[in-house]
Amino acid sequence: MTSSTIFYIVLALFVLWMLYRMFVPVKGLVQLRDEPFRKKLEQSKHKHLIDVREVHEFKSGHIPGAVNIPLSQIGSRASEISKDSDVFIYCQSGMRSKQASKMLLKSGFPEVNNLMGGISSWTGKRIR
Repeated sequence: MTSSTIFYIVLALFVLWMLYRMFVPVKGLVQLRDEPFRKKLEQSKHKHLIDVREVHEFKSGHIPGAVNIPLSQIGSRASEISKDSDVFIYCQSGMRSKQASKMLLKSGFPEVNNLMGGISSWTGKRIR
């Protein structure tokens, strides 16, 4: 086996591992589309709705009742979120909020509800 063959095998294994990490289900992460997310949010009595986009994105329009905690600050500001409440999280497309959800789950939150497709998929009211 040549060194270039070994390199390509290692590269392929790395890519497969990254894809696996990206798409494997995460315990405690509830991925919801627009309507189920909205219904669960409306039915929840004790909730935190978190927008993990940057401040300028939040100011351009957000879901009513949302608190802006950018992804870059979620680790240091997790104490602002009660672990006894229902946590709902979103971003622009669903990718940053999925990352933030994983961080919260690792911090001891039992369940996090992520809006699949982010605010781009949201059909409910928005504050502009």
